Amino acid sequence: MFPMKIWLAYTTACLLLVLSPGPDNLLAIGRGLSQGRLAALVSGVSSGMGIVFHITTAALGLTLLIKTSEVAFWVVKLIGAGYLLWLGVKVLRSRSLVTFTATAQQPLRTIFLTGFLSAALNPKPGLFVLAFIPQFVDPVLGSVTVQMLVYGLWFALLTAVGFALMGVFATRLSGCIKARPRLADGLNMGAGMTFIAAGLSIAALSQK
Repeated sequence: MFPMKIWLAYTTACLLLVLSPGPDNLLAIGRGLSQGRLAALVSGVSSGMGIVFHITTAALGLTLLIKTSEVAFWVVKLIGAGYLLWLGVKVLRSRSLVTFTATAQQPLRTIFLTGFLSAALNPKPGLFVLAFIPQFVDPVLGSVTVQMLVYGLWFALLTAVGFALMGVFATRLSGCIKARPRLADGLNMGAGMTFIAAGLSIAALSQK
């Protein structure tokens, strides 16, 4: 059902997407810099769970509804854009994504929820699942639904592991950044602007 040649091509495409800069892997990196490996792992897993959410909605037909219904598309788009814009403004105001003050440490539940919502409320992964994964599905090889789910879950796993590793590797830089407060401020500014830019790009997203 899953020819190795197609599986390797799909995995390569997924890894390129995981490695491309975006708000979700930036969250994991920020958690790793500020709160260490466990926080980075939790953030990475939460992003992966956000992808699982999109896979589930695609399997249930909700993603197709978003793609075909203008009202549903606008509702999801505005919610996702609003959340990322709010997150960006929050980071810019509080400078809390990359921080080393003990009072700014966030509970793991909050870290997980933030990462999950960032991925789940972003309509782009859902449209990606609906538009990209079917390119690797072959009805001749078996159930289309099963193939979609397996490919989608593999993408979610690669996302979780990739983002978590980025955050874990970032912990090695925490000592250097801690000694340079201006660098930490710059990272927070860059992160906040990235979230805002991602929110604006979602707000400008076309249904087609």
